[in-house]
Amino acid sequence: MFKKEDRNKARVRRHLRVRKKIFGTPNKPRLSVYRSEKNIFAQIIDDVNGNTLVAASTLDKDFKGIGSNKESAKEIGKIIAERALAKGIKDVVFDRGGYIYHGRVKELAEGAREIGLNF
Repeated sequence: MFKKEDRNKARVRRHLRVRKKIFGTPNKPRLSVYRSEKNIFAQIIDDVNGNTLVAASTLDKDFKGIGSNKESAKEIGKIIAERALAKGIKDVVFDRGGYIYHGRVKELAEGAREIGLNF
């Protein structure tokens, strides 16, 4: 019998495989991306201390825009970069969360690079 593969389970497996190699330090924290059907979320995380330093999402009250398209993902990238630079974070490690570097994930990364995050 044919058994359909669960896409999210496969994504989590890919994410764990990548997380073996990617680690956020206080000097170079991890920029983690999660995308749902309607929204996109980004966090800058210090894995040594287990703290979220900066976060942004399309559900934030100060975010003006549509939730699911590429333009809003780029805006979230810009917002998280501005918040990171305000806290003195310039260099990060990009964690794409098991998603392919394409579409909304790519736009978020490009938006963060435009403002001045290095990765």
